[in-house]
Amino acid sequence: MERIEWGEEAASHIRGRSARYADAVGIEPEWTVEVVNDPNRLVDAPDPKSAHLNNVRTVGYSHTARMVITVAALRAADGTLRGASAWKTTGGALPVVPGRGVR
Repeated sequence: MERIEWGEEAASHIRGRSARYADAVGIEPEWTVEVVNDPNRLVDAPDPKSAHLNNVRTVGYSHTARMVITVAALRAADGTLRGASAWKTTGGALPVVPGRGVR
């Protein structure tokens, strides 16, 4: 099982997305645990959109939130993910599930 931890500031950041961006959804840190453990998740490690070599971008489904979420996190030396940001996934980043289409 993949572990992801959120510091207080990062958790507040993802919860408050809807206050900063039109049509955004606040993300609960608990939902990201489901995302990083989704058996159909997509993982970019290192994240090609990050300057950090230990950044991991995961796109997966949260059953609790009932949506696909993208999670950006840093991989610590002990292997734990340290959450940096998360948002509702849209557009081309949505994974296609064989036999079910886009989730």
